[in-house]
Amino acid sequence: MVRHIVLISFTDRDDAPDAKQRLEALPAEVPEIASLEVVLDALRAPGAYDLALTTTHTSPQTLAAYQDHPVHQAFLQWLRPRLAARAVVDAEV
Repeated sequence: MVRHIVLISFTDRDDAPDAKQRLEALPAEVPEIASLEVVLDALRAPGAYDLALTTTHTSPQTLAAYQDHPVHQAFLQWLRPRLAARAVVDAEV
């Protein structure tokens, strides 16, 4: 099992709720996602990211298939112009 964790900062924090909604729609169209959770930063402390995404995948291959899936790629096209910073951790669990 692979846990994919992504932290995102937006150039405009008001984009975070829209991103959350878009991400939460992915599992219905991307079968390679075993589970998905999205949380928004509530305290807005200095240096905090705006959104945290955690997905799980049955293998590194299904993670790669998720990342290449056209629906995920469409989300990335929406995200890139709004992105200020991103951090990723992929852990085997």
